[in-house]
Amino acid sequence: MTQRLIGNMLGISGTGVKAAAAVLKQAGLINYDSGEITVLSREGIKRRSCECYGVVKQECDRLVGLTMVADGPLAI
Repeated sequence: MTQRLIGNMLGISGTGVKAAAAVLKQAGLINYDSGEITVLSREGIKRRSCECYGVVKQECDRLVGLTMVADGPLAI
């Protein structure tokens, strides 16, 4: 994912994504290098996020579950 795509998903600019990633990197929660993000502490990310983390995770799990159950590459 590019900064622009992440920004579009979150409703912020790519510059905002870069700034947020810098804060999370400084806190030791992620590694961010050449546009690649590696999560170092999922629990730390969860603690720093709002209640929407659980809502987004639940929806993502639901959608991924639909694709796992479906026949073929992707049937939603």
